[in-house]
Amino acid sequence: MDMYLLITFIVAIIIAFTLGVSYLVIRRQLSDQKVRIAEETAKRLMEDAKKDAERLRKEALVEGKDEALRLKSELERDIKERKGELTGLERRLQSREDHLENREKSLDEKEKNIKKFEEEAIKLKDHIGKLKDQLIAELERTAALSKEEARKELLEKLDKELELEAAKKIKAKEDDIRKEADKKAREILATAIQRCAVDHVVETTTSMVELPSDDMKGRIIGREGRNIRAFETMTGVDLIVDDTPEAVILSSFDPLRRETARLTLQKLIADGRIHPARVEEMNEKAKQELKAAMWEHGERAAMEAGVHGLPPVIIQMLGRLHYRTSYGQNVLQHSLEMALLAGMLASELGVNVNLAKRAALLHDLGKGIDQEAEGTHVRLGVMFAEKAGESPEVLHAMEAHHNDVEARTIEAVIVQICDAISSARPGARRDTLEAYVKRLEKLEGIAKSFDGVEKVYAISAGREVRVIVQPDKVDDALAPKLAYDIAKKIESEMEYPGEIKVTVIRETRNTEVAK
Repeated sequence: MDMYLLITFIVAIIIAFTLGVSYLVIRRQLSDQKVRIAEETAKRLMEDAKKDAERLRKEALVEGKDEALRLKSELERDIKERKGELTGLERRLQSREDHLENREKSLDEKEKNIKKFEEEAIKLKDHIGKLKDQLIAELERTAALSKEEARKELLEKLDKELELEAAKKIKAKEDDIRKEADKKAREILATAIQRCAVDHVVETTTSMVELPSDDMKGRIIGREGRNIRAFETMTGVDLIVDDTPEAVILSSFDPLRRETARLTLQKLIADGRIHPARVEEMNEKAKQELKAAMWEHGERAAMEAGVHGLPPVIIQMLGRLHYRTSYGQNVLQHSLEMALLAGMLASELGVNVNLAKRAALLHDLGKGIDQEAEGTHVRLGVMFAEKAGESPEVLHAMEAHHNDVEARTIEAVIVQICDAISSARPGARRDTLEAYVKRLEKLEGIAKSFDGVEKVYAISAGREVRVIVQPDKVDDALAPKLAYDIAKKIESEMEYPGEIKVTVIRETRNTEVAK
């Protein structure tokens, strides 16, 4: 029992020792672990502190840079504002300097002008002194003349001075009137012409008729030429059969006959039966068709012109004008264009529009019968219109359109103006070389008939005359009067469409020889 207790005691001691040692070992281990944990915690805290310090340092560095940039920007803005102020001050200073410089120049210029005026005053004083001396000498010379001689000399001197003064006044007045008239005329004519557009076709004295084949030429000629002889006899037109392929030519100065022959030949070709009896039959049909066509042309022209109430005989005569030409210009188209222009001009001027249009449309009626009766187309047209019952105002405008009588109404003047515009515009008419040369020679001859004229040149197709005068006979004051006189003589002695410009040229040359 004691042994057992001893053993139990020993075992208990051993167990207690073992437990104590284990406790110490475990306590030591726990102490070492806490130390290690503490060291690791301290190390981690140190690293976090370093990181926070680095972050704070970087943030402070960025804030410092931003502040530096802001300060720099403010500084640059202040510098720019100061520079702008300095630039404005420099500009104002420069402006004041320029102003002072200009004032100095102006003062210098005024001083020069004053000196110039003083010199001119001195020269004028000397000139007045010379004139005074000349006047005294002239008076002394005149004192020795008789009363009649002095009076005659004075009158001659006054005549010359008055002539010069009249020439100057005529030139000045003519310029003023011409400027005002040209301005008004341009406005009216431009307005009228811009509103008027009429097509024109240049007519000839021949007509070409196309054939289906060259074999038709033999059938037209006929056996021993009997068909062509019958055709020319009945139509009064020359039929030319030449080498032109698939065509023949009709030639006649009478446009009505030529048109009748053209219609006749076309009908024969279409029918295919060509012999003298058939030619006569087709010729009669062509005449009837032409008569109907003339009525249509006349009626259409009256309708386009806006002229109503025309008698049938006048409408038929207007249709005849469609086949009549003047210098290559279709007379009906010319009359229609004139009617449109006359209506517009009359409207602009505030006069009788219907009267102006009617007179312009009928002004060349005589050209429809001037190849069949004696007399001018103006006289024939007036007589025809008078028989048809036209009013005296229309007859007067028709009679005055070529200045056969003086125009007494504005409508008559409008018809004259429209005739000049329509016939004188470029390309409207053709002129023969002989007539052209004669017109230029007459222009030059009229200008050469005046004293003091040295050379004359007609240029621009007779639209302008250049007159070169002798400078010792015609001075600058008389040159405008000479141009005026030449223009008036041209107006009185020549008939022409449009205007002719007269230019007087005077040249003075001074020549010296160096020895």
